[in-house]
Amino acid sequence: MLAGVPGAAFAQQQDAATAPVAQPAAEPAPAASSNVIRTINVVGSERLEPTTILSYIRLRVGQEYTAVAADEALKDLGATELFANYTIDNRNGNVVITVVENPVINRIVLEGNKRLKPDKILPEIKLAPRQIFTRSKVRADVSRILELYKRQGRFAAQIEPKLVQLPQNRVDIVFEITEGPKSKVRQINILGNEKFSDGDLRSEMVTKQARFTSFFSSNTSYDPDRLAFDQQKLRQFYLTEGYADFRVVSAVAELTPDQEDFIITYVVEEGERYNFGEVKVDSQLRDFDSDSMSGNLPMKSGDFYNAKTVEDTVEQLTELAGRFGYAFADVQPRFNRNPDDLKMNVTFVLREAPRVYVERVDVNGNTLTQDKVVRREFRLAEGDAFNSLAILRTNARINSLGYFQENFEIKQVEGSAPDRIVLEANVEENPTGELQFSAGFSSIEQFILAGSIRQRNFRGRGQTIGLSLNWSQFSRSAQVSFSDPFIFDRNISGGIDIFRRDSNSFNFTNNDRNTTFKQSTTGFSLRAGVPLTEFMSLIGSYTLSNDDVTLDENLFFSDINGDGIRECDPLLAGRFLCDTLGSRLSSIVGVSLNYNSLNSRLRPTRGRTLSLSSEVAGLGGDVRYVRFRGRGQQFWNLGNSGFIFSVLAEGGTIIALQNRPGEGVDDIFLTDRFFLGEPQFRGFAIRGVGPRVLTQQYVRDADGNPVLITDPDQTRDDAIGGRNYYLGRAELEIPLGSGARELGLRPSIWADIGGLWGVTQPVLQDNPNGVQQRDAQGNPIFLTPRLDSNGVPVVPGVLDFTTNPLAPDGTANIPSIRPGSAIKETFLGDSVSPRITVGFGVNWNSPFGPFRIDISRTIRKVEGDDDRSFSFNVGTQF
Repeated sequence: MLAGVPGAAFAQQQDAATAPVAQPAAEPAPAASSNVIRTINVVGSERLEPTTILSYIRLRVGQEYTAVAADEALKDLGATELFANYTIDNRNGNVVITVVENPVINRIVLEGNKRLKPDKILPEIKLAPRQIFTRSKVRADVSRILELYKRQGRFAAQIEPKLVQLPQNRVDIVFEITEGPKSKVRQINILGNEKFSDGDLRSEMVTKQARFTSFFSSNTSYDPDRLAFDQQKLRQFYLTEGYADFRVVSAVAELTPDQEDFIITYVVEEGERYNFGEVKVDSQLRDFDSDSMSGNLPMKSGDFYNAKTVEDTVEQLTELAGRFGYAFADVQPRFNRNPDDLKMNVTFVLREAPRVYVERVDVNGNTLTQDKVVRREFRLAEGDAFNSLAILRTNARINSLGYFQENFEIKQVEGSAPDRIVLEANVEENPTGELQFSAGFSSIEQFILAGSIRQRNFRGRGQTIGLSLNWSQFSRSAQVSFSDPFIFDRNISGGIDIFRRDSNSFNFTNNDRNTTFKQSTTGFSLRAGVPLTEFMSLIGSYTLSNDDVTLDENLFFSDINGDGIRECDPLLAGRFLCDTLGSRLSSIVGVSLNYNSLNSRLRPTRGRTLSLSSEVAGLGGDVRYVRFRGRGQQFWNLGNSGFIFSVLAEGGTIIALQNRPGEGVDDIFLTDRFFLGEPQFRGFAIRGVGPRVLTQQYVRDADGNPVLITDPDQTRDDAIGGRNYYLGRAELEIPLGSGARELGLRPSIWADIGGLWGVTQPVLQDNPNGVQQRDAQGNPIFLTPRLDSNGVPVVPGVLDFTTNPLAPDGTANIPSIRPGSAIKETFLGDSVSPRITVGFGVNWNSPFGPFRIDISRTIRKVEGDDDRSFSFNVGTQF
């Protein structure tokens, strides 16, 4: 230490010698201030560590404590959203931070939600159990739930979050929901329109005013997105009417004071109406002549301007170029508007493009289905010239398979060169196995049970294999089937069905169904088909079956001759039924020519089907006839309105190749004839059209005279079918709102016309006094009082049977009348005259299976026809 002093002194002396001014002596260090932070302590933390809390703020030991620094620390603590309360206190440099932590969420509870189920709301809630409760997150969740209700059209919905305190600083969050009514569009006002009425413009909009008649529509609720779409709809409408300068100035939706409905107001500016001026085509493609194409354009100079026609023309020209191999043809309409003479000149420019060829076809995404199943539906192959029509047809064929996603479309990708294109089939496979069990009730079959198992894409080869079983009160059936659309990978289809069907035929007395004959059919059917063109195919078939027709002997058999042998009684069953009994083998060869251009097999909206078929029975077997049938159906999609119009026409005839002996016996067995009625011919009962036999009873009046009972409720009605028939139908399917479509509702109005005729009139009974019984030798039987040896009646009222027409005293004995023989049979309905019905029906894909209900009115019928104003079927399709 001493050694260091001289050095220090020497340094001080040197500094003093060199300094120009003498320096004052240094001041002593200040004393410690109370604003300097000496310690920071955290009080009140439970789950969080104090060091974690201190990491959120910028206060540190040794810093000066100021109000600004404290405020910054409080803001930092608030930004964490971890605390329900927090304070900072400075105690002479000892800073104390006191916190109250936010509780932990125990569970989320929804109350009051009826229109929206929890599985719709909970995904919108970001808070979850075991998270820290924060008010900002609750507010955000409330906003998301309200937005969810607004999407449903419930703008009056209110949500109040509540906290239920639990031990250990836990809470339950309860969202109390008041859903409120669905906000409807009460009124749509349009200002500025002079050329078209408010009603005309409202009809173009998707949004509709809430009225009683719009009960099934879901478009009466307010939707901001739909509001914007309606503005586009208005513009499209005016552009199709020639108003090229039209614009929507404003569109405002105002909530009514009661917070329940909306009033929408559009302000529009129509402008002037334009006509087409010069319309032409400027083709840069060598295969298209501009002048020739200009002369074939759908619009002409002087026509009112129509933007939709221009769009359609662009599509048609693009499609036309695609047919000639120009896959990337670019068609651009060029407009030249002249506001002075209100003319719109349009030039369709077909820009130069190379002719395109298919480089390759790729099939992607198929895990089960083999490539060849998809490739064989392509109408184009590698190396072919591109053709847009072939692409559309390929799309339709692959969609009709039902193996892949709906609305499948082939993707067109540029190839390795400008004139090459790659076709990609990017498929998403759907399940093709079906296991169905159903139960239902119909006005035809009563109670129905059905079960089936089917694989429509067996082994991924496009084959179909299935087993079905059906049971009802009146019929039973079982069938095993197999079909292959490409046998041995050749363009030949084939299949086999093995079946057993047991059915009970019936008649009606009033509305009561009475079983008559029973028919059991066992057999198999083979079929094979070849395509003749893209839409036409030829199908051949062979069917071998055995039909066994029986009657209940207890009801329809009796000892007619008194010889103890029971046989079919024409008085009980009718001669036409007795002639039908027996077992017969049918060997039938058939051929069918089919045309099908429908865009969908499941629910077609456009296209047509035609079918001509003939069957010949007689290559062996016990029945001989030739049967011809024809059927055609056409569908039209009426623009973009959603209406689907269809017409159907069919007919058939059967010609006997055998002669069956007996008076009144038709050469065609009853089981082989045509029948017409529900469900083919709506508005009539099943087998309610055509030839029939009505059976009525005679009773005795007070004077013992026979009186015929003509009450329809006590008349037996037996349909006996016909040899010829025709049927026509026109139907218009009416579109509903999206809500009804989601339910699978498809209403329609329809009109049916048809007729059935051409059968030999059977032998009819007309026995006012009944038919006298006979013994085994054919002698008539009489009734006589039972007498003792003295000729005195033993028991009054007790009669004996005798063949003697005279009593011992010479008086006539009473004839013995067969029970139920006092009847009259009437043959009706054998007429080619048309029957006409009209009605309204609804198809519904219900949870119980397909449902169809029809309400009809008969416009024209023939005497004897059995019409029905109401019919329905549930649980199965017919």
